[in-house]
Amino acid sequence: MLPPSVVNREAGQTERIEVISKIAEVEPTLWNALVGDDDPFVEHAFLAALEHSGSVGKGTGWLPMHVVLYRGALPIGALPLYLKLHSYGEYVFDFGWANAAERAGISYYPKLVAMVPFTPATGRRVLYAQGEDPGRITRVLLDAALDVRASTRASSLHLLFLSREECARVTADPRFLARSSLQFHWHNAGVRSFDEHLASFRSVARKEIRKERRRVAESGLSISVVPGPALDDDEWNALAEFYFDTCAKHGSGPYLTQAFFSIIRRTQAERVVGVIARRDGAIVAGALNFEKGKHLYGRYWGSSEEHQFLHFEVCYHRLIERAIAQGRVRFEAGAQGEHKLRRGLLPAEIHSACHVADPRLALAIGDFLQRETRAVHEEMRALRQHGPSHRDA
Repeated sequence: MLPPSVVNREAGQTERIEVISKIAEVEPTLWNALVGDDDPFVEHAFLAALEHSGSVGKGTGWLPMHVVLYRGALPIGALPLYLKLHSYGEYVFDFGWANAAERAGISYYPKLVAMVPFTPATGRRVLYAQGEDPGRITRVLLDAALDVRASTRASSLHLLFLSREECARVTADPRFLARSSLQFHWHNAGVRSFDEHLASFRSVARKEIRKERRRVAESGLSISVVPGPALDDDEWNALAEFYFDTCAKHGSGPYLTQAFFSIIRRTQAERVVGVIARRDGAIVAGALNFEKGKHLYGRYWGSSEEHQFLHFEVCYHRLIERAIAQGRVRFEAGAQGEHKLRRGLLPAEIHSACHVADPRLALAIGDFLQRETRAVHEEMRALRQHGPSHRDA
């Protein structure tokens, strides 16, 4: 842990920064008082599950160095932060930057990343207590994070998957560069049923979705949407196994450990919703998702049998139905995937920001980011022309 430093005095109360290597050093209710209404992933329980399960920490390349701003004994701001020894598990890719830095003789690792590990979901990175000025808390925590960068000799500081508003606050600081990337999100336009959702589609697109759903219904599979507290032992075990099996099928090692799923079941099941597909009572596919406030997030999917269109039913259609029924306004289905466009998830700009210490590398990256942003905007415009709806707003 780095030594705390006094950053401000207000009404006789000292404000100080602490950099902690374990989320457990902050009492859960105090941490959660800093968290917004719609993001389950920055809650104490989720970050603690990553740490306690060994999914992050020593040997993973993700070393927690969370920055916490205290006023007196109470935390009033925090930045979940990790010292990274590689670029895996981030979903905003900078492998090319690392290669370019190496060719120029510049060390790129370690670097610092502010995001929820392995979770490409938008949310607040700068957490703050109710009644605090977000702009001031952001400035204080960014200064502290840059001090951590200097003390660890990290090449850079990256804040990933920011909201548009938070990205504007961060990049108001000239030391940070804005970055844009692309995902596919569903936004509720005020519809009250899945049929009403489909009513905005062009006729051919609407018929395709109905055909997909009919094929799944005729397959003999039974599909249910189950809130986390109601998932039984077999369902939890299956969802974990599907995650590991999907990683194996894609030729990648799993980021999460088996213990993560057990801990989440004990500590954060109320944020979970499972979609379970059965054939003759046996679980053959499933998806583990998270929800909070007005947002729903698709995360991990897998299957032990191949069924046409089953992935779309489990991972998109059933979750859009749930979002409508629960009054959610946004459904994020994870990284990448142009196939989502035909299922009603439209292109959404993803906002990130970075500070690069070496001025030569910063200049090159700044030039690249301008061209990349233009390309992202052009791609979004082109994709929207091929969306399923008459009103691709």
